Amino acid sequence: MAINLEVPKKHRALVDQAHQVAMNMLRPISRKYDIAEHEYPKELDMLAAMIDGLSESGASEGAGATGVRRDSDDADQKTVKNGANLASVTSVAEMCWGDTGLLLSMPRQGLGNSAIASVANDEQLERFKGRWASMAITEPSFGSDSAAISTTAVLDGDEYVINGEKIFVTSGERSDCIVVWATLDKSLGRAAIKSFVVEKGTPGVKVERLEEKLGIRASDTAVITFTDARVPKENLLGSPEINVEQGFAGAMATFDNTRPLVAAMAVGCARASLDLTRDLLKEAGIEVDYDRPAILQHAAAAKFLQLESDWEAGRLLTLQAAWMADNRKPNSLEASMAKAKAGRVGSDVTLSCVELCASIGYSEEELLEKWARDSKILDIFEGTQQIQQLIVARRVLGLSSAELK
Repeated sequence: MAINLEVPKKHRALVDQAHQVAMNMLRPISRKYDIAEHEYPKELDMLAAMIDGLSESGASEGAGATGVRRDSDDADQKTVKNGANLASVTSVAEMCWGDTGLLLSMPRQGLGNSAIASVANDEQLERFKGRWASMAITEPSFGSDSAAISTTAVLDGDEYVINGEKIFVTSGERSDCIVVWATLDKSLGRAAIKSFVVEKGTPGVKVERLEEKLGIRASDTAVITFTDARVPKENLLGSPEINVEQGFAGAMATFDNTRPLVAAMAVGCARASLDLTRDLLKEAGIEVDYDRPAILQHAAAAKFLQLESDWEAGRLLTLQAAWMADNRKPNSLEASMAKAKAGRVGSDVTLSCVELCASIGYSEEELLEKWARDSKILDIFEGTQQIQQLIVARRVLGLSSAELK
Protein backbone atom coordinates (compact mmCIF):
# COMPACT_ATOMS: atom_id res chain seq x y z
CA MET A 1 0.00 0.00 0.00
CA ALA A 2 1.28 3.45 -0.92
CA ILE A 3 0.95 6.48 1.32
CA ASN A 4 0.22 9.99 0.09
CA LEU A 5 1.03 12.44 2.86
CA GLU A 6 -1.55 15.05 1.96
CA VAL A 7 -4.66 15.64 4.05
CA PRO A 8 -7.25 13.23 2.55
CA LYS A 9 -10.19 14.85 0.80
CA LYS A 10 -12.67 13.22 3.18
CA HIS A 11 -10.94 14.83 6.20
CA ARG A 12 -10.62 18.36 4.81
CA ALA A 13 -14.01 19.54 6.06
CA LEU A 14 -13.13 18.34 9.58
CA VAL A 15 -9.74 20.08 9.43
CA ASP A 16 -11.36 23.31 8.22
CA GLN A 17 -13.94 23.14 11.02
CA ALA A 18 -11.19 22.56 13.61
CA HIS A 19 -9.27 25.54 12.25
CA GLN A 20 -12.34 27.77 12.54
CA VAL A 21 -12.90 26.62 16.12
CA ALA A 22 -9.24 27.28 16.94
CA MET A 23 -9.35 30.78 15.45
CA ASN A 24 -12.76 31.92 16.68
CA MET A 25 -13.19 30.08 20.01
CA LEU A 26 -9.74 29.20 21.40
CA ARG A 27 -7.50 32.09 20.35
CA PRO A 28 -9.77 34.79 21.87
CA ILE A 29 -9.62 33.19 25.34
CA SER A 30 -6.05 31.89 25.14
CA ARG A 31 -4.39 34.63 27.20
CA LYS A 32 -7.29 34.78 29.66
CA TYR A 33 -6.83 31.20 30.86
CA ASP A 34 -3.05 31.33 30.68
CA ILE A 35 -3.22 34.06 33.32
CA ALA A 36 -6.09 32.46 35.29
CA GLU A 37 -4.24 29.19 35.95
CA HIS A 38 -6.46 26.37 37.32
CA GLU A 39 -9.68 28.20 36.43
CA TYR A 40 -11.87 25.92 34.34
CA PRO A 41 -12.49 27.32 30.82
CA LYS A 42 -16.29 27.18 30.87
CA GLU A 43 -16.40 28.17 27.19
CA LEU A 44 -15.22 24.65 26.38
CA ASP A 45 -18.50 23.09 27.53
CA MET A 46 -20.30 24.26 24.41
CA LEU A 47 -17.46 23.06 22.21
CA ALA A 48 -17.44 19.66 23.91
CA ALA A 49 -21.18 19.37 23.34
CA MET A 50 -20.64 20.07 19.65
CA ILE A 51 -18.01 17.33 19.40
CA ASP A 52 -20.28 14.91 21.27
CA GLY A 53 -23.03 15.68 18.78
CA LEU A 54 -20.70 15.00 15.86
CA SER A 55 -19.65 11.70 17.43
CA GLU A 56 -23.23 10.59 17.98
CA SER A 57 -24.17 11.45 14.41
CA GLY A 58 -21.20 9.53 13.06
CA ALA A 59 -19.88 12.64 11.34
CA SER A 60 -16.85 13.24 13.56
CA GLU A 61 -14.48 10.78 11.83
CA GLY A 62 -12.10 10.97 14.75
CA ALA A 63 -12.67 14.51 15.95
CA GLY A 64 -10.80 14.31 19.21
CA ALA A 65 -8.92 11.82 21.32
CA THR A 66 -11.68 9.25 21.46
CA GLY A 67 -11.27 8.61 17.77
CA VAL A 68 -7.93 6.89 18.24
CA ARG A 69 -8.58 3.18 17.78
CA ARG A 70 -7.42 0.38 15.51
CA ASP A 71 -10.29 -1.33 13.77
CA SER A 72 -10.38 -5.09 14.22
CA ASP A 73 -12.63 -5.94 11.30
CA ASP A 74 -10.36 -4.81 8.48
CA ALA A 75 -7.29 -6.97 8.98
CA ASP A 76 -7.59 -8.27 5.42
CA GLN A 77 -8.14 -4.89 3.78
CA LYS A 78 -6.44 -4.49 0.42
CA THR A 79 -6.95 -0.76 -0.02
CA VAL A 80 -5.45 2.25 1.73
CA LYS A 81 -7.54 3.47 4.64
CA ASN A 82 -7.58 7.03 5.97
CA GLY A 83 -9.35 6.56 9.25
CA ALA A 84 -9.79 7.85 12.77
CA ASN A 85 -6.10 8.11 13.65
CA LEU A 86 -5.30 10.36 10.69
CA ALA A 87 -8.44 12.41 11.32
CA SER A 88 -7.47 12.81 14.97
CA VAL A 89 -3.91 14.04 14.40
CA THR A 90 -4.96 16.50 11.69
CA SER A 91 -7.81 17.96 13.74
CA VAL A 92 -5.73 18.06 16.95
CA ALA A 93 -2.96 19.95 15.12
CA GLU A 94 -5.50 22.56 14.04
CA MET A 95 -6.90 22.88 17.56
CA CYS A 96 -3.40 23.43 18.95
CA TRP A 97 -2.89 26.12 16.34
CA GLY A 98 -5.49 27.78 18.54
CA ASP A 99 -4.30 26.79 22.03
CA THR A 100 -2.62 23.66 23.35
CA GLY A 101 -3.63 24.14 26.98
CA LEU A 102 -7.28 24.57 26.05
CA LEU A 103 -7.18 21.48 23.81
CA LEU A 104 -5.82 19.51 26.78
CA SER A 105 -8.70 20.90 28.88
CA MET A 106 -11.41 19.63 26.54
CA PRO A 107 -13.99 17.50 28.39
CA ARG A 108 -13.99 13.83 27.35
CA GLN A 109 -10.94 14.31 25.13
CA GLY A 110 -8.21 13.38 27.64
CA LEU A 111 -5.25 11.09 27.07
CA GLY A 112 -7.07 8.59 29.26
CA ASN A 113 -9.83 8.56 26.66
CA SER A 114 -7.21 7.68 24.05
CA ALA A 115 -5.99 4.84 26.25
CA ILE A 116 -9.52 3.47 26.66
CA ALA A 117 -10.25 3.82 22.96
CA SER A 118 -6.98 2.07 22.12
CA VAL A 119 -7.13 -1.03 24.33
CA ALA A 120 -10.60 -1.42 25.91
CA ASN A 121 -12.88 -4.25 24.86
CA ASP A 122 -16.32 -3.56 23.34
CA GLU A 123 -18.12 -3.87 26.68
CA GLN A 124 -15.74 -1.39 28.33
CA LEU A 125 -16.01 1.01 25.41
CA GLU A 126 -19.75 1.11 25.88
CA ARG A 127 -19.57 1.32 29.69
CA PHE A 128 -17.09 4.22 29.70
CA LYS A 129 -18.70 6.05 26.80
CA GLY A 130 -19.15 9.73 27.53
CA ARG A 131 -16.72 9.73 30.47
CA TRP A 132 -13.81 12.16 30.76
CA ALA A 133 -10.68 10.14 31.50
CA SER A 134 -7.30 11.43 32.61
CA MET A 135 -4.22 9.19 32.56
CA ALA A 136 -1.94 8.55 35.55
CA ILE A 137 1.44 6.96 34.84
CA THR A 138 4.28 9.07 36.29
CA GLU A 139 5.27 8.69 39.96
CA PRO A 140 7.57 10.69 42.28
CA SER A 141 10.30 8.04 41.90
CA PHE A 142 10.48 8.06 38.09
CA GLY A 143 9.77 10.12 35.00
CA SER A 144 9.73 8.47 31.57
CA ASP A 145 10.69 4.94 32.66
CA SER A 146 7.15 3.56 32.85
CA ALA A 147 8.51 0.12 33.74
CA ALA A 148 9.54 1.53 37.15
CA ILE A 149 5.92 1.79 38.30
CA SER A 150 5.51 1.00 41.99
CA THR A 151 1.75 1.65 42.37
CA THR A 152 0.24 -1.74 43.16
CA ALA A 153 -3.05 -3.42 42.28
CA VAL A 154 -3.88 -6.51 44.34
CA LEU A 155 -6.87 -8.69 43.46
CA ASP A 156 -9.21 -9.17 46.43
CA GLY A 157 -12.32 -11.09 45.44
CA ASP A 158 -14.04 -9.21 42.63
CA GLU A 159 -12.02 -6.02 43.13
CA TYR A 160 -8.48 -4.76 42.75
CA VAL A 161 -7.08 -2.77 45.67
CA ILE A 162 -4.84 0.04 44.39
CA ASN A 163 -2.17 1.83 46.43
CA GLY A 164 0.31 4.45 45.26
CA GLU A 165 0.89 8.05 44.22
CA LYS A 166 0.74 9.58 40.74
CA ILE A 167 2.07 12.97 39.67
CA PHE A 168 1.58 15.21 36.62
CA VAL A 169 -1.90 13.86 35.88
CA THR A 170 -3.33 16.04 33.11
CA SER A 171 -6.98 16.98 33.85
CA GLY A 172 -6.56 15.08 37.10
CA GLU A 173 -8.99 17.25 39.05
CA ARG A 174 -11.60 17.82 36.33
CA SER A 175 -11.90 14.33 34.84
CA ASP A 176 -14.64 11.80 35.69
CA CYS A 177 -12.24 8.87 35.94
CA ILE A 178 -8.54 8.09 35.80
CA VAL A 179 -6.68 5.46 33.79
CA VAL A 180 -4.12 4.31 36.36
CA TRP A 181 -1.07 2.22 35.53
CA ALA A 182 -0.21 -0.20 38.33
CA THR A 183 1.66 -3.47 38.80
CA LEU A 184 -0.01 -6.74 39.72
CA ASP A 185 3.27 -8.22 40.95
CA LYS A 186 6.51 -6.22 41.27
CA SER A 187 8.61 -9.39 41.15
CA LEU A 188 7.44 -10.12 37.60
CA GLY A 189 8.67 -6.80 36.22
CA ARG A 190 7.21 -5.05 33.19
CA ALA A 191 4.83 -7.86 32.23
CA ALA A 192 2.74 -7.32 35.38
CA ILE A 193 1.96 -3.66 34.63
CA LYS A 194 -1.69 -3.10 33.71
CA SER A 195 -4.01 -0.12 33.36
CA PHE A 196 -7.21 0.36 35.37
CA VAL A 197 -10.12 2.75 35.03
CA VAL A 198 -10.69 4.29 38.47
CA GLU A 199 -13.85 6.33 38.96
CA LYS A 200 -13.60 9.69 40.69
CA GLY A 201 -15.28 9.55 44.07
CA THR A 202 -13.86 6.10 44.78
CA PRO A 203 -12.95 5.98 48.50
CA GLY A 204 -9.20 6.30 48.89
CA VAL A 205 -8.69 8.43 45.76
CA LYS A 206 -7.56 11.95 46.62
CA VAL A 207 -6.36 14.90 44.54
CA GLU A 208 -3.59 16.23 46.75
CA ARG A 209 -2.69 19.41 44.84
CA LEU A 210 -2.51 21.11 41.46
CA GLU A 211 0.85 22.04 39.96
CA GLU A 212 1.79 25.56 38.87
CA LYS A 213 3.52 25.26 35.51
CA LEU A 214 5.63 26.95 32.84
CA GLY A 215 3.05 26.38 30.09
CA ILE A 216 -0.33 24.78 29.25
CA ARG A 217 -1.60 26.66 32.27
CA ALA A 218 -5.24 26.35 31.22
CA SER A 219 -4.89 22.61 31.83
CA ASP A 220 -5.00 21.32 35.41
CA THR A 221 -2.11 19.02 36.34
CA ALA A 222 -2.68 17.07 39.54
CA VAL A 223 -0.98 14.94 42.16
CA ILE A 224 -3.29 12.04 43.08
CA THR A 225 -2.91 9.44 45.82
CA PHE A 226 -4.57 6.02 45.98
CA THR A 227 -5.01 4.50 49.43
CA ASP A 228 -6.72 1.10 49.43
CA ALA A 229 -8.85 2.27 46.50
CA ARG A 230 -11.11 -0.61 45.47
CA VAL A 231 -11.82 -0.99 41.74
CA PRO A 232 -14.05 -3.62 40.07
CA LYS A 233 -11.92 -6.22 38.31
CA GLU A 234 -13.91 -5.49 35.14
CA ASN A 235 -12.17 -2.08 35.06
CA LEU A 236 -8.82 -3.60 34.11
CA LEU A 237 -8.14 -2.64 30.48
CA GLY A 238 -6.97 -5.47 28.26
CA SER A 239 -6.06 -8.93 29.47
CA PRO A 240 -5.63 -9.58 33.23
CA GLU A 241 -3.15 -12.37 32.43
CA ILE A 242 0.54 -11.74 33.06
CA ASN A 243 2.36 -12.77 29.89
CA VAL A 244 6.09 -12.67 30.59
CA GLU A 245 6.90 -13.40 26.94
CA GLN A 246 4.82 -10.45 25.76
CA GLY A 247 6.34 -8.34 28.52
CA PHE A 248 5.34 -4.68 28.58
CA ALA A 249 3.96 -4.67 25.04
CA GLY A 250 0.29 -4.73 26.04
CA ALA A 251 0.42 -1.61 28.18
CA MET A 252 2.89 0.17 25.92
CA ALA A 253 0.63 -0.30 22.88
CA THR A 254 -1.35 2.68 24.14
CA PHE A 255 1.62 4.94 23.34
CA ASP A 256 1.63 3.85 19.68
CA ASN A 257 -1.62 5.79 19.34
CA THR A 258 -1.15 8.63 21.83
CA ARG A 259 2.39 9.64 20.82
CA PRO A 260 1.31 10.71 17.31
CA LEU A 261 -1.41 12.79 18.99
CA VAL A 262 1.18 14.63 21.11
CA ALA A 263 3.36 15.06 18.03
CA ALA A 264 0.34 16.62 16.30
CA MET A 265 -0.04 19.05 19.21
CA ALA A 266 3.57 20.16 18.69
CA VAL A 267 3.00 20.49 14.95
CA GLY A 268 -0.04 22.70 15.51
CA CYS A 269 1.56 24.96 18.10
CA ALA A 270 4.69 25.42 15.97
CA ARG A 271 2.58 26.21 12.90
CA ALA A 272 0.87 28.99 14.84
CA SER A 273 4.26 30.52 15.65
CA LEU A 274 5.45 30.27 12.06
CA ASP A 275 2.29 31.85 10.66
CA LEU A 276 2.44 34.84 13.00
CA THR A 277 6.20 35.25 12.60
CA ARG A 278 5.94 35.36 8.81
CA ASP A 279 3.32 38.10 9.11
CA LEU A 280 5.41 40.08 11.59
CA LEU A 281 8.52 39.78 9.42
CA LYS A 282 6.50 41.05 6.45
CA GLU A 283 5.36 44.06 8.49
CA ALA A 284 9.03 44.75 9.22
CA GLY A 285 9.82 44.68 5.50
CA ILE A 286 11.29 41.18 5.39
CA GLU A 287 9.58 39.01 2.77
CA VAL A 288 10.13 35.24 2.82
CA ASP A 289 10.66 34.27 -0.84
CA TYR A 290 10.14 30.55 -1.51
CA ASP A 291 11.51 30.86 -5.05
CA ARG A 292 14.97 32.14 -4.06
CA PRO A 293 17.80 30.29 -2.28
CA ALA A 294 17.95 31.05 1.43
CA ILE A 295 21.55 32.24 1.12
CA LEU A 296 20.39 35.14 -1.09
CA GLN A 297 17.76 36.35 1.38
CA HIS A 298 17.71 38.34 4.62
CA ALA A 299 19.15 36.30 7.52
CA ALA A 300 15.76 36.27 9.27
CA ALA A 301 14.08 34.91 6.12
CA ALA A 302 16.77 32.26 5.73
CA LYS A 303 16.26 31.17 9.35
CA PHE A 304 12.50 31.08 8.79
CA LEU A 305 12.88 28.78 5.78
CA GLN A 306 15.05 26.41 7.82
CA LEU A 307 12.44 26.34 10.60
CA GLU A 308 9.68 25.57 8.11
CA SER A 309 11.61 22.68 6.61
CA ASP A 310 12.17 21.18 10.07
CA TRP A 311 8.48 21.65 10.85
CA GLU A 312 7.48 19.89 7.64
CA ALA A 313 9.60 16.86 8.59
CA GLY A 314 7.82 16.64 11.95
CA ARG A 315 4.42 16.96 10.30
CA LEU A 316 5.09 14.24 7.74
CA LEU A 317 6.37 11.80 10.37
CA THR A 318 3.23 12.44 12.42
CA LEU A 319 0.95 11.76 9.47
CA GLN A 320 2.89 8.61 8.65
CA ALA A 321 2.56 7.19 12.18
CA ALA A 322 -1.19 7.85 12.22
CA TRP A 323 -1.68 6.45 8.71
CA MET A 324 0.13 3.25 9.69
CA ALA A 325 -2.19 2.79 12.67
CA ASP A 326 -5.21 3.24 10.40
CA ASN A 327 -3.83 0.60 8.04
CA ARG A 328 -3.01 -1.89 10.79
CA LYS A 329 0.74 -1.64 10.34
CA PRO A 330 3.04 -1.85 13.39
CA ASN A 331 3.97 1.77 14.09
CA SER A 332 5.85 1.77 17.38
CA LEU A 333 9.07 2.95 15.71
CA GLU A 334 7.28 5.58 13.65
CA ALA A 335 5.23 6.80 16.64
CA SER A 336 8.43 7.43 18.60
CA MET A 337 10.14 9.03 15.59
CA ALA A 338 7.19 11.38 15.15
CA LYS A 339 7.09 12.26 18.84
CA ALA A 340 10.86 12.84 18.98
CA LYS A 341 11.03 14.96 15.84
CA ALA A 342 7.85 16.99 16.34
CA GLY A 343 8.53 17.53 20.04
CA ARG A 344 12.04 18.84 19.44
CA VAL A 345 11.04 20.87 16.38
CA GLY A 346 8.11 22.38 18.30
CA SER A 347 10.37 23.77 21.00
CA ASP A 348 13.00 24.91 18.50
CA VAL A 349 10.49 26.61 16.20
CA THR A 350 8.55 28.44 18.91
CA LEU A 351 11.68 29.70 20.71
CA SER A 352 13.31 30.71 17.42
CA CYS A 353 10.18 32.65 16.47
CA VAL A 354 10.38 34.53 19.77
CA GLU A 355 13.99 35.37 18.90
CA LEU A 356 13.20 36.43 15.32
CA CYS A 357 10.48 38.79 16.52
CA ALA A 358 12.68 40.31 19.24
CA SER A 359 10.80 42.47 21.76
CA ILE A 360 7.41 41.65 20.22
CA GLY A 361 8.17 37.95 20.55
CA TYR A 362 9.28 38.17 24.16
CA SER A 363 6.46 40.39 25.40
CA GLU A 364 2.82 39.53 25.99
CA GLU A 365 1.85 41.83 23.13
CA GLU A 366 1.51 38.68 21.00
CA LEU A 367 1.10 34.97 21.86
CA LEU A 368 4.56 33.96 20.66
CA GLU A 369 6.05 33.79 24.16
CA LYS A 370 3.08 31.73 25.35
CA TRP A 371 3.44 29.24 22.51
CA ALA A 372 7.12 28.85 23.38
CA ARG A 373 6.16 28.02 26.97
CA ASP A 374 3.34 25.70 25.94
CA SER A 375 5.40 23.74 23.43
CA LYS A 376 8.04 22.58 25.91
CA ILE A 377 5.77 20.05 27.59
CA LEU A 378 5.13 18.41 24.21
CA ASP A 379 8.80 17.40 24.11
CA ILE A 380 8.48 15.89 27.59
CA PHE A 381 5.20 14.10 28.35
CA GLU A 382 4.22 10.78 26.74
CA GLY A 383 7.95 9.97 26.87
CA THR A 384 10.76 12.53 26.79
CA GLN A 385 12.95 13.33 23.79
CA GLN A 386 15.69 11.12 25.23
CA ILE A 387 13.34 8.17 25.77
CA GLN A 388 12.03 8.42 22.20
CA GLN A 389 15.56 8.39 20.83
CA LEU A 390 16.31 5.35 22.96
CA ILE A 391 13.23 3.54 21.63
CA VAL A 392 14.13 4.42 18.04
CA ALA A 393 17.69 3.16 18.55
CA ARG A 394 16.45 -0.13 20.01
CA ARG A 395 14.06 -0.66 17.09
CA VAL A 396 16.60 0.21 14.44
CA LEU A 397 19.39 -1.89 15.98
CA GLY A 398 17.11 -4.76 16.99
CA LEU A 399 18.13 -4.58 20.64
CA SER A 400 16.01 -5.14 23.75
CA SER A 401 15.57 -2.68 26.60
CA ALA A 402 17.96 -4.81 28.66
CA GLU A 403 20.59 -4.66 25.92
CA LEU A 404 20.37 -0.90 25.29
CA LYS A 405 19.60 1.28 28.29
